Amino acid sequence: MTAQFLLAGHDTGDGRLLTPDALARIAADVAARPELWRPLLDTRATVRTYASLHREPDLEVWAIAWLPDNDTGWHDHEASSGAVRVVDGALEEHVLRIGGADRRSVYGAGGTFTFGPDHIHRVTCAEGRAVSIQVYSPALWRLGQYTVDEDGVLHRVTISYADELRPLDARAVAAG
Repeated sequence: MTAQFLLAGHDTGDGRLLTPDALARIAADVAARPELWRPLLDTRATVRTYASLHREPDLEVWAIAWLPDNDTGWHDHEASSGAVRVVDGALEEHVLRIGGADRRSVYGAGGTFTFGPDHIHRVTCAEGRAVSIQVYSPALWRLGQYTVDEDGVLHRVTISYADELRPLDARAVAAG
């Protein structure tokens, strides 16, 4: 997949970094072309599978096949904005709220949610299996993962973009 295809007709905002709205349009464009990503995913696997479709400094695109028990855990995307387009099934986005229950939104096939670099959320598979296209600008290098310990203290751990997101064990983070 070429950057020219992905960027054609999309506003790159500041320099080449794309806005969340531009990322949502790219995610929709890629989702509409399953020949680009469906052969790379094992939608019958017993674990979450994912494929990097494109990576350059200012833009990254992933296809992800989700299972019912998949949970990214609380995380941020450090300096990157993003867009998630649900192709099949449904994903639930949980947005962190201090002093209240997390805000939850379910996105079915054709649904999209976007976020900026200051956004902390977790994503779970809402029903059955799901497939999503995820687009980030700039490309991910590091992410922050969060957990809350028994005393209610929020902890952040930095991980590489190459590490799979999953819930953290609060006891291990507090001890480490």
